[in-house]
Amino acid sequence: MTIRHFIDLWQLPSHELRAILDQAHAMKRARTGWPKGKVDADAPLEGHTLAMIFEKSSTRTRFSFDMAMRQLGGSSITATSSDMQLGRGETIEDTAKVLSRYVDAVMIRANDHGDVESFAEAASVPVINGLTDRSHPCQIMADLMTLEEHGLTLEGARLAWVGDGNNVCSSMIHAAPKFGFSLAIGTPDRYAPDDEDVILAREEQGRIDLFDTAEEAVVGADVVIADTFVSMGDKDADERLAELDPYAVTEELMELADGQAKFLHCLPAHRGEEVDAEVIDGPQSLVWDEAENRLHAQKAILRWCLSK
Repeated sequence: MTIRHFIDLWQLPSHELRAILDQAHAMKRARTGWPKGKVDADAPLEGHTLAMIFEKSSTRTRFSFDMAMRQLGGSSITATSSDMQLGRGETIEDTAKVLSRYVDAVMIRANDHGDVESFAEAASVPVINGLTDRSHPCQIMADLMTLEEHGLTLEGARLAWVGDGNNVCSSMIHAAPKFGFSLAIGTPDRYAPDDEDVILAREEQGRIDLFDTAEEAVVGADVVIADTFVSMGDKDADERLAELDPYAVTEELMELADGQAKFLHCLPAHRGEEVDAEVIDGPQSLVWDEAENRLHAQKAILRWCLSK
């Protein structure tokens, strides 16, 4: 039987990703007005357990996956790498083989993308990428769910990413040809997105436009997306803040986009750095719906991984 891993969006066909989003929307609607701890009516993952491994600290990933399993009728076990023998030199492959005997799926939030790929290769249960230095596919599914929820048709839409062409940007690039939107990216050369991601998307007929300034990127955009300028593990905070400052999302920058343009940010946010408070806390911001939808999108991902 083929194991359904959720590692990178580019690895999955468009119709599978579309089905995941459709199920996320349906499950969210079905819970309208319910207490958050109530189990879904069909309890599709009753008796199933998810292991969650964290090499990086987390708020949204940890709470949303835990609540996802509870609402689906299952349970979760959480550990940091220092809690496990991973922290004392046990191999990724050995850990994957052992955990596959205990749980039904594993979510990993890791430093090195290669470690997640190695874990998935050795595991006999589905593995979900909760974030790596290369990509953040669960976040993008929540982002796209949020945009659809607010009336945007992804096919033909224009999304703009400004700032650091980081791991979240990479996953948005992966999503562009899958869902048919174009992506304009404004970054300094030093923080441009990975060439391989851009080439891969363009080979799938995705429109990815690269710009040197935030202003060029956002012109006519339906959505403006930003992320923190200094991520966990970055050692050059002062240099980053200085070079990326011109890419901060201000009210003036939002005015260059479409008049009804929405703002997304995966959080945590640093007001006054990558985004002004007037934008993230203003009427164009969808960040709180975006954060909530991590829960609903991941429930659909879990159901897909476990063929439920």
